[in-house]
Amino acid sequence: MPRVSPGAVLAGLTIIVAGNDPERFHAALAIAAANAALGARSRIYLHAAAAVLADRASPAMRGSQGDGVPTLGELLDEALAIGVAIIVCQSGLAAAEISAETLTSGIATGGLIELLSALDGDQLLMA
Repeated sequence: MPRVSPGAVLAGLTIIVAGNDPERFHAALAIAAANAALGARSRIYLHAAAAVLADRASPAMRGSQGDGVPTLGELLDEALAIGVAIIVCQSGLAAAEISAETLTSGIATGGLIELLSALDGDQLLMA
């Protein structure tokens, strides 16, 4: 298994989820959590229609991904616990009529300009 050299500085990772596909969000959470476990900054931005994926009331949060694979809700909790920052598009929330107050504790709201202005050398991925 590859190991990170002691003292190595890992690049941060910012993942933009651009659609409302729960499987893409699940993959983004898994990748960001792995990066955070290696000690690097990890952020996920739920853009526009993807904002609905942050809604705890969504059936996608409880849907099975298969035996031994955490649900979207479980993986979201694990990612937040390990330090992954989850940011939800304010316009996407408004369009979906979801109140920011109903989001899971630890999830922030924001916009693309704020996100991109704070990349600080992060790798940028689209999911």
